[in-house]
Amino acid sequence: MRILMIILTLMVFASSALAECTTNARGRTVCSNGEQAGGVNTSTGTAWKSQKNQAGVTTTETSRGGEAKTRNGKGVYQSPSGKNCVKTANNQGCN
Repeated sequence: MRILMIILTLMVFASSALAECTTNARGRTVCSNGEQAGGVNTSTGTAWKSQKNQAGVTTTETSRGGEAKTRNGKGVYQSPSGKNCVKTANNQGCN
């Protein structure tokens, strides 16, 4: 299963949309345009990709189904099971 996730990640990130990207020593793929990034955690086999829209909101998705939307250190995370977690300037928590 782990090898399948790595192969799938390589296929996704080898596209021409990420042609300006490089992989660092930690296995993280970082793009020079600052709008897209991705990588894989080799110890867990979880792949992730991230995109920033015109409003500055970064959306990060994992291969396990989690999704986070962040901006200026504040954000919302939704787990694959549907649990929502929020971090604001004054508070953080999950429901």
